[in-house]
Amino acid sequence: MAPAIPGFAYRRIPVAEGVTLGAAVGGSGSPVVLLHGFPQTHLMWRHVAAELAAGHQVICPDLRGYGGSDKPAENAEGSAYAKRTMAADVVALARALGCERFALAGHDRGALVAFRAGLDHPDAVTHLLLLDILPTPDTWEAMHGTSAAVGFHLYLMAQPPGLPETLIGAAPDAFFGHFLDAWTQRPGAIPAEVRAAYLAASRAAVPSIVADYRASAGIDLVHDRADRAAGNRLRMPVTVLQQDWGAALGYDAAALWRAWAVDLEHRTVSAGHFMAEEAPAEVTGALRALLARAAA
Repeated sequence: MAPAIPGFAYRRIPVAEGVTLGAAVGGSGSPVVLLHGFPQTHLMWRHVAAELAAGHQVICPDLRGYGGSDKPAENAEGSAYAKRTMAADVVALARALGCERFALAGHDRGALVAFRAGLDHPDAVTHLLLLDILPTPDTWEAMHGTSAAVGFHLYLMAQPPGLPETLIGAAPDAFFGHFLDAWTQRPGAIPAEVRAAYLAASRAAVPSIVADYRASAGIDLVHDRADRAAGNRLRMPVTVLQQDWGAALGYDAAALWRAWAVDLEHRTVSAGHFMAEEAPAEVTGALRALLARAAA
């Protein structure tokens, strides 16, 4: 039996024409939506979700293109996996569950979707927790020299259709497993059965995962740069938890985030990239503290 979040109901919910998302839903109270990162599924939130469900309705979807959600083909414009499109999926999912306004947390790729949702749907997103990312333009601008080799996958998956899918598809477990191992600082944080579920889900989604990343070298940059030029900012309370990537790559992460968020709490953490699994109590505590801040 595949791993699941205990006590949560699993549903499939249409969110756009031809696209249905799988989601785990549990608890009751004010709604919180949790978006997973790469190369994971909603299962990365299993500890945090179980804690939050005591006082909140918790919604943990698999993003479009990942896990148990539909995986539409990439289109010529790249809009099928634009973060704007994926953010609209999330808002539609929440509304289908009766939630017009909700708090939103995202990790890695899910944090990029959450960031876009905060910009595009400020009337829906009340609070925003972002784990271990920079906005897309800042990410590309921060990557330089040999220290940026840690982000080799960003460049690989930015290549035109065909090459990255072929290379990754030839050895998917080696590719995706590399990140699960290299980015984990606390052994045992991802149990064998969960790791196997992540690998199986990623193995079945190579084209859509590549399309998601390719969008961040194309259409996502266009959208984010337009917002930056227009001075659009996140108006809801925002908390960002990150590893100290800035020290390694030579940038001030907090300063970069202050340019995007009006009400920001930013701090670095000692856990690795998969902090919701390595330090779930810290992440849950940060989310609860965020929810206690007054919404805009």
